[in-house]
Amino acid sequence: MINIDIKNSGSYTVKIGSGLLDTIGEEIKVLGKVSKVCIVTDSNVSDLYGGRVSENIKAAGFDTCNFVFPFGEQSKNLNVYRDLVEMLCENRFTRSDLIVALGGGVVGDLAGFAAATFQRGIRYIQVPTTLLAAVDSSVGGKTAVDLTNGKNQVGCFYQPSLVLCDPDTLATLPEEQYRCGCAEVIKYAILRSREFYDDLMKLPASEQLEHVISTCVEMKKLYVQEDEFDTGARMFLNLGHTIGHAVETLSSYTTLHGQAVAIGMASIARSAVHNGICSEKTLSDILAILEKYGLPTENPYPAADIIKVMLSDKKLIGGNLNLIVPEEIGKCKIVAVKTEELERWVGF
Repeated sequence: MINIDIKNSGSYTVKIGSGLLDTIGEEIKVLGKVSKVCIVTDSNVSDLYGGRVSENIKAAGFDTCNFVFPFGEQSKNLNVYRDLVEMLCENRFTRSDLIVALGGGVVGDLAGFAAATFQRGIRYIQVPTTLLAAVDSSVGGKTAVDLTNGKNQVGCFYQPSLVLCDPDTLATLPEEQYRCGCAEVIKYAILRSREFYDDLMKLPASEQLEHVISTCVEMKKLYVQEDEFDTGARMFLNLGHTIGHAVETLSSYTTLHGQAVAIGMASIARSAVHNGICSEKTLSDILAILEKYGLPTENPYPAADIIKVMLSDKKLIGGNLNLIVPEEIGKCKIVAVKTEELERWVGF
């Protein structure tokens, strides 16, 4: 098992290892006084692991209840959030109780936001069951729900008490969801490591899961410890996301997050070549790894539509939008782009 300690306003450990799913009850005991546990999950994960996790937690002596919502980004909204916190209230949860976020990024974001805001904050643990959540969204304390006009527009930073990542759960991951997770894995390679890029080109991520997950978490640790609240270095983690979020929104979330991030990375790499920041070779390398992992690289939407959505992005500050732009594999830079100049950066 691999343990990675994250130290910021709410220090916690990320545990990575086979079999961790069956230790959740005992891990909760270590957290101190807990009476009730609410397992928050989606309809797909509930069928696979909901009963198993619930029984494990009950066997450790805790009262449990389950909140299950329909699978998909469309459920990450204020209505489902309201239903969740109403259920917590009906079941008389208190600040000494706990939420378990069992699932992918949507589950983690929604459950984390409920934990952050119910009674001004109760504890929660992340139990990621997708590659995307394991390598990225379960770590760092970003919680949110979507609005009609934009993704993650209502949320806050609220750190989990623990992250338990069991790679065995990824065996049931649909191929499409696995590839979406690979987009976030590739993001880390482009950001920080040519060596990791080469690892991913030589051997599929699925054949080196613990190495891939721990490498990505160690990289994310550096960003979130330096910049917990996303005002400086942590912005680098938005590589591919600004254009990607616009693609998601325009598709009404029929384009999955990882697919949209892949499109965003390909698009910003083409823009970087157009604006003289990176070479054609770097662009070719980025497209090659995205294509190797079966990810899309072409933006299907007109630049004007992408820009319109980007102008509602929460990263828009003082008339500037910070874009993360690759210079070479393992090195990126932040470019502050004025809104009137976005056309130079979108549509490639």
